[in-house]
Amino acid sequence: MKRAVVTGIGVVAPSGLTTEDHWRSTLAGERHVSELDGRLVGQVPGFAAEGSVDPRLIIQTDRWTWMSLAATRQALDDAKYDPAAHDPYATSVVLASGSGGNEFGQREIQALWSKGRRAVTAYQSIAWFYAASVGQTSILHGTKGPNQVLVSEGAGGLDSLGAARRVIRRGTPAVIAGGTEAPLSPYALVCQSTSERLSTTGYRPFDADADGHVPGEGGAVLIVEDAAAAAERGAQQIYGEIAGYAATHDAYHPERPAPDCAQLVRAMRKALADADVTPDDVGFVVADGAATPALDALEAQAIREVFGRPVPVTAPQGYVGRLCSGGGALTVATALLALRDGIVPAVGNLARPGHDLDLVREPRQLAADVVLVNARGFGGFNSSIVLKRYREEGLRDAG
Repeated sequence: MKRAVVTGIGVVAPSGLTTEDHWRSTLAGERHVSELDGRLVGQVPGFAAEGSVDPRLIIQTDRWTWMSLAATRQALDDAKYDPAAHDPYATSVVLASGSGGNEFGQREIQALWSKGRRAVTAYQSIAWFYAASVGQTSILHGTKGPNQVLVSEGAGGLDSLGAARRVIRRGTPAVIAGGTEAPLSPYALVCQSTSERLSTTGYRPFDADADGHVPGEGGAVLIVEDAAAAAERGAQQIYGEIAGYAATHDAYHPERPAPDCAQLVRAMRKALADADVTPDDVGFVVADGAATPALDALEAQAIREVFGRPVPVTAPQGYVGRLCSGGGALTVATALLALRDGIVPAVGNLARPGHDLDLVREPRQLAADVVLVNARGFGGFNSSIVLKRYREEGLRDAG
C-alpha cells in the first residue's frame, strides 16, 4: 500500500502569512480576532493579491482563490517541488471549499442591483464556483492529474487530505491539497448568522462560557506525496505521514446537531484502525472545538469514549476563528508542526475549562509520534485524520 507523506506546507491565515509566522503566533497565544461591521471575525492582516498572484488572475478570481494560490506557492517552494519538472499527470489538485467566492459575488450582486445585468462580468460564472481554486491552481501549474473539490463545510480540509491519500494510492505521485476560505463579505456573514452558532464575545473552544465561534478567513495548502516518489526525487523534509482517515455523517438534521456523538466516535475509531494504531498510541488530540456548549460537550464525550484516559486535547483555532474548510487544513498543518517540534499549542482563548478533558492551557512539551485531528462540518459532517511522525527507514521501505 502506497504511503502518503506531507513534504510542504503553505499558510495564509489570521495568524500569519507564512507557515513559520503562523506557528510562532500560535505558540505565543496571540489572538487574531477583530470587529468587522459589528461582528467578530478572524481576518488575515496585510494580505494583498498584488505580488502573490498574476494580475490577470486577480480580476478573474475571488479573495479565497488568491489566498489558495499564495499558499500553494509557499507549499511548493517549501517542498522544493516544481510540477513543471514532472509529467503533467504526476500532480493532482484536491482542495476543499465550503462557501466559494463570496466577495466577488457580493460585488457582482451590487453591480446588478445598481447598474443592471450588463454590469455583471463574465467572470462571475467561474469566480464564485467551489472548484475555482482547484481549476486555477491546475491551470497555473500545468497539472493534469485527477482534480477534485471537497464540499463538507468545516470538515472539508480533512476530507481533502483523505482524498489526496486516495489519489496517491491510485497512482498519482503528488497532490496539492488543503483549503482556504474568505467568507467575510456582508451577505456571507448574514448567511452564517442563520446557524445561530456565531459568538458575540469571542471564540472559546471548551470554555465554560463558550457561546459560539467566530468566522474567519484563510487556511493552508499542503504538498502530499507518495513516500517512495518523494524519496526518489530527494525530498529534504517530511513533516509526517497521513496514516489514517475516516469520515462519517450524522444523518440527523440539516441544521441541528445530532443528540449523541455516535458518528464522531465511529469516525475517530475508524481513522485509528485505518492507521493501524490504538488509542494508547496517540500522543494528543487536536479537537474540532466548535465552541457551542452542546457541540463541545458531545466532542468531549466522544474523546473520553474513544480514549478512556486523559489524553491531552488542544484546539488552537480559538486564536484565529473558525475558517470553514480552511480551518481543517490549517489544523493539520499546526498538528504537523507540533509533531516536528515536540510541542503542543494551547487551546485558543481558553479562560475557564468547562469539560472533563486534559485541555492544554499552555504550550506543552510532548514528543508524540501520533496525533489525531478532528473536524466537523455544519449539517452533520464528521472527519478524523491520524498523522504519524516521519521515520526515515519507513520512507525508504515505502511503496
